[in-house]
Amino acid sequence: MRKWVRRLVATVAVTALGALALPTTGFAANSKTPIIVGSKSFTESKVVGEIYALALEKAGYKVTRKQNISNSVVFKAVQTGQIDVYPEYTGTIVDAYLKQSTTNKNAKQIAAAAKKGVAKYKLTTLTPAPGNDSQGIAVTTKVAKKYGLYTISDLQKKANKIRFVSQGEFDQRADALPGMVKKYGKFDFKSSKDYDDSLKYKILSEGKGDAAPVSTTDGQLANGNKYTLLKDDKHLWPAYNLVPLVRNSTLKSHPKMAKALNQVDKKLTTKTLTELNKKVDVDGQNYQTVAKNWFNKNIN
Repeated sequence: MRKWVRRLVATVAVTALGALALPTTGFAANSKTPIIVGSKSFTESKVVGEIYALALEKAGYKVTRKQNISNSVVFKAVQTGQIDVYPEYTGTIVDAYLKQSTTNKNAKQIAAAAKKGVAKYKLTTLTPAPGNDSQGIAVTTKVAKKYGLYTISDLQKKANKIRFVSQGEFDQRADALPGMVKKYGKFDFKSSKDYDDSLKYKILSEGKGDAAPVSTTDGQLANGNKYTLLKDDKHLWPAYNLVPLVRNSTLKSHPKMAKALNQVDKKLTTKTLTELNKKVDVDGQNYQTVAKNWFNKNIN
């Protein structure tokens, strides 16, 4: 699950940065210096990173693209100028990079903590998107209708009828199943089996399981006839709103940059991110094509 991968950020080593094979910034940036747009290695980051690049090109800037950057490297890369901007998540900044708690904080508080915390690295966050790629639980829509499952509280009450599709790690992490138990009460599932994360939707679609941990913008969730995302009605999981993380020096030397990226982010809702992921992960389209089509329709 990409959400857990994003949270498990390893300690960054100098050798890890070297693996990026990016040039270091040894000169002062100016408006003619290409903006290096980075992205992580999962679909959503690559699509949004490409949209950022298109927006900056439309604003008149030259852009260099650097995709598939490791989670353990990307935050250090933007600090050192190996990239200038990339799509990040407010919750990831706070809990993974700043090592601060997101417990009992709402979306605005997490966004504020992220902005304040990255300032010491000479970075800033722009306006967060409404899109929230957080942790969630999905059930097949058939099962949701059969048992009246619309919230995680509903799932807890009907757990003895549900076959849970887990991924092992989810059963152990404090902010996963143990967190659900602490917040909602014990889940006495009819059965709970561990599968590789890449198989969860296959298991659900084949009727071999009923519920699984998901990311709230998984492309498969765009098909409401097949899957229902349960509402986290007791607010266990914090907000992970998409946000551009950018170097202060780059913003200063490229004055139209913030407006261009904010224009994009305000349109990236949870539904939009889910649809973009679907086009790549379910429909098999190229992420650059998906990004360009969305940009031309919504921004250009």
